[in-house]
Formats: sequence, C-alpha cells, structure tokens
Amino acid sequence: MAQTISFFQPVVGLVVSDIAQIASCELREGDDAGVEITTAAPVEAAGVGSLTFIDNPKYLDALRTTKASAVICAKRNVEHFPAGVVALISEQPYQSFALAMGMMFPSAARPQPVVASGIAPGAYVDDTAELEDDVTVEHGAVVGPNAKVGKDSLIGPGAIVGAGVQVGRSTSICAGATVLHAIVGDHVIIHSGVRIGSDGFGFAMGPGGHRKIPQIGRVVIQDHVEIGANTCVDRGSNRDTVVGEGTKIDDLVMIGHNVVIGRHCVIVGQTGIAGSSELGDYVVLGGKTAVNGHVKIGSGAQIAGLSGVSTDVPPGVQLGGVPARNIKHWMRDIARLRREAAQMDKKKGS
Repeated sequence: MAQTISFFQPVVGLVVSDIAQIASCELREGDDAGVEITTAAPVEAAGVGSLTFIDNPKYLDALRTTKASAVICAKRNVEHFPAGVVALISEQPYQSFALAMGMMFPSAARPQPVVASGIAPGAYVDDTAELEDDVTVEHGAVVGPNAKVGKDSLIGPGAIVGAGVQVGRSTSICAGATVLHAIVGDHVIIHSGVRIGSDGFGFAMGPGGHRKIPQIGRVVIQDHVEIGANTCVDRGSNRDTVVGEGTKIDDLVMIGHNVVIGRHCVIVGQTGIAGSSELGDYVVLGGKTAVNGHVKIGSGAQIAGLSGVSTDVPPGVQLGGVPARNIKHWMRDIARLRREAAQMDKKKGS
C-alpha cells in the first residue's frame, strides 16, 4: 500500500498546553497538559497524537468514538468525550482550531516559495525597482520599473509585478499571478493565476461600433485581503477599484471596474460584481451571485448563492433568488413551486 504523502509538516514538540495558550482554550480540570500533539485530523479519522475539533452536533457520534489525543469543543460537548481524550474548552471552537492550525502548520497558513528564497537567477528585477529586505522573487517572475516590494514578501514563479506597482510587507503573490496598476497592502495573499489591474470593460456603444474608453484608474487592495486563484479584479476607469481590509475573495470571482468593496467581506466562488457597485462592510455574497452595475449593498447584508442583485440592498438584510428578495419569501416561493409540481405529477399519474 502506498504511503500517504503530506505536503505540510507540523511544528515538532507541541503539547496540549501550547495549543491551549495560542487558541485561547481552557483545559478541563484533571486533563494532562503535557500530551504531545503531532498532527491534526477530522474527528472521525483522528488517531493518537491528533488534534481535532467539534462545533456541529452532527458529529457527536464521531466524537464519542474518536481516537484523538485532544479535541477543541464547547463546554456542552465535554460529556460526550471518550476516556483519555483531552478537552480544550472554547466559546468559539472553530476560531480556536484556526488559531491552533496556524501555529501547527505555518507553511500552510501562508504560501511558501516553490524553489528557494531570495532573488532567483531566472527572475527579472528592473534596476529601478525597490525591494526591501528578505523579499523572494522566484524563477520567471518579473518586477517592473519603479515597482516597490515590501519586506518579507513573495513573488512566485512566473508572477508579474508591473511598473510602478506597490506591494506591502509580508505579502504573497503566487505563481502566474499578474498585478498591474495596483497598490497592495501588507499581509495580502494573491493566489495563483489572479489577474489584478487589467482593463475594465468600458466601451462607448454606438451603431458604428464600440469605441474603447481608456481605463486610467487603479486597484487598491488593503491589508489582510486574500484573493483566490484565477480571480480577476479590473482597474478603475477614472476612479479606483478598492478591496477593503480583511476581505476574503474565493476562486474564479469577477470584480469590475470602479467597484468598492468594504472591510471583512466574504465573496464566494464564481460571483460577478459589475462595474461601479459598492459593498459595505461585512457583506457576504454566496457562490454564483450576480451583482448588477451601480448597485449599493449595505453593510452586513447576506446574499444567498445563485442570486441576482439588480437593485440597492439595505444594510443587514438576507436576500436570495432571482431577482434577489427577502430570503424567507424566496424560500416560501420555492416551497410553493415544489408543492405545485408535486400536485401536477400526481394528476399526471392518475
């Protein structure tokens, strides 16, 4: 039988007390704080030395038989523990597990160089570019004229940092990504194949053809943003396209020119946001959501996947469907359609 390959090696020598401290957990009275933790695994597959967590009651049966050495959980679930399993009690188990995983697997928390650190022989860094200390530029990567790259940042294989682009500190631009006409903050992760700063889709339409409008704006990406693989963020036409601090964008998302996204938003895969739309803070867009141009979505609004947003959305509401409407009304409409379809099938059967 082939040996299982692990691409991410845990930090060696961790014990339960280390996990409790970093993950803000309370150790159950009487449990051994010196138990060694060597890996992490799902609750149903965890073995000796494994750390796991439970936050969903659907997994209580798996918890009762787990072989894990330690489990992060809410206090209410401790009664379901098998004998000998250490309980790490947290008010937010998933958040605590995320903190623990960041300590255990630092190489998985942030993209690492594919080959080596430093400036690779096959990289091109323009003489006018400014690189701070400990920057890695890998084989085939290009850093253009007058670009600036901050300390401890990574430019992956084949990635392009265009002329005049500013990249902050501890930022990762992964293999094959392109960053043009942009200012990028600190602690940003731009995954493979991302295209930032391409032309916005701007044309003056007319019966004689469609005249291209030069796009002269920028893309501004604030600190702690993460952008998933093969996502596209167009530069502004005559204003800036902005992605706010802490926002997380999934793979294969399209963000049009002049779009302004607030802080700590979540945008799930295959979503498209048309030009000049604005999202407030903490907005959530489910997968394959379509947002029309010049729409404003208020802070805290949540849009279900496969929805179409064509008008302004007030803050804090939950919408779904095409066109997007109150999520309770949308679910009620779906239930009614199912009943009507079942009645029609029944009539056909009779």
